Parts: sequence; structure tokens; C-alpha cells
Amino acid sequence: MNLNIVLVEPQIPQNTGNISRTCAVTGTRLHLVRPLGFEVTDKNLKRAGLDYWNELDITYYDSLEDFFSQNSGNFYYFTTKGKNTYSDVKFPDNCYLVFGREDAGLPEPLLVKNPESCLRIPMRPRLRSLNLSNSVAIAVYEVLRQWDFPDLAAEGKLTQYALE
Repeated sequence: MNLNIVLVEPQIPQNTGNISRTCAVTGTRLHLVRPLGFEVTDKNLKRAGLDYWNELDITYYDSLEDFFSQNSGNFYYFTTKGKNTYSDVKFPDNCYLVFGREDAGLPEPLLVKNPESCLRIPMRPRLRSLNLSNSVAIAVYEVLRQWDFPDLAAEGKLTQYALE
């Protein structure tokens, strides 16, 4: 099973670092669409991603058009403007979960062209949105839950004791 996270023009290195860590520990592919609001050598990006950066399957694109020209499959656009809830979707293999800039979201023409694929995470109406890295984690784990957590450890071990 292949899961893909697409970040369109992410601006905050700590968010992208946290998302890269989520992708690394779940085996999710990460796609970064330029322009980025930081350099990939940024110390905040690396610190948030810890030592998992070398475990990432990551691809960079020069634009959203470049991304779409190189990828095909089922695309789901996460937006506070979506009319469908993310938990109501049955996610197929090789799907792409697409997230926009922290300060602007995804381009509205893209959303208007794909209304049925626009998904929202429910939240209180007076507040703007969740943090991008939290939104990605919610979405990734919903897909993996539906897929019965393929290739992920089902249990952990204590370092000094044993759970019975």
C-alpha cells in the first residue's frame, strides 16, 4: 500500500520537519511543491525531523503543475473549505493527500475544480484551522487505520520491564 503526502508551498520549517517525521515512521511518501518558505538545510526543519530525514522517500517539484504532470492517482485536497469530512472517505491504495500553505491553504481554482475531493477535518467554526503538521498526522493515521496499519509495529517494548 502506498500513501502520499503532498505539501504545496509549505512556509514553516518546523511543520515540514514534523510532517517528515510522521512520513518516515509510517512509510509515507512525501512530495514538496516549491516554492518553499525555507531551505531544506534549515536547522529547524532538521531538528523537527530528528534523525529520520534519511528514512524519507521525498520528491521535490518546481510547481503544482510539475507535480500533477508527474503523478496520477486519487487526489484528496484537505481544506477548511471542504464540504466532505475526511473520515467519510474510503481511501484507496496510492492516494495523495494534498495540503496547502499554512497561511493561505490550497489555491481556490484547484478546489473549485475538485469539490467532491475536498475534505475537511471538523473543528469549531469560529477558529481558523489546525496546525498543518497536526492535520497531516490526523489524515495519515485515518488512512493507515482503514488499511489496518500495514507494515507498522503492533506493539512496543519497555526498556526495563515487561508488560503482561
